[in-house]
Amino acid sequence: MRVLGIDPGLRNLGWGVIDVSGSKLRHVANGICHSEGTDLALRLMSLHRQLTDVLQRYAPTTAAVEQTFVNKDAVATLKLGQARGIALLVPAQAGLTVGEYAPNKVKKCVVGVGHADKTQIAHMVKMQLPGVVLAGPDAADALAIAMTHAFYVRAPGAASGRALREVRAQ
Repeated sequence: MRVLGIDPGLRNLGWGVIDVSGSKLRHVANGICHSEGTDLALRLMSLHRQLTDVLQRYAPTTAAVEQTFVNKDAVATLKLGQARGIALLVPAQAGLTVGEYAPNKVKKCVVGVGHADKTQIAHMVKMQLPGVVLAGPDAADALAIAMTHAFYVRAPGAASGRALREVRAQ
């Protein structure tokens, strides 16, 4: 199984691809799509184009996207939601099933605590995918999303990420 994880963002949309074989995870690639353009429509179109290129290049068999959290700035939340729409649309257009995970669920699965910071996520991604060179924090988050999806696809209904960490420790 090849999993594409996507960390949606209007300026920087992180992506990461892993291969999953049984309990083994292997890093394939990661990066960041930077939106281009002066207005929202052009920025969304550039994210669509770049993410489509990622799908064509790496041919994932499934995808996962981080759910949006609502913050105090309604305008920023709406814009993030539109970028998230691109993150859901592109894999769906390619015929992929797309999983969705709350940020705290991803953190709990990969780090072990639901309120981990970006440094802790990057550290655990590096531990679980030895030799990975991260394109940045958004790419690390995207790989964590892919890893979470791989875990939940293999173990539907799992209560926590402890099993993922135990599998990786073997």
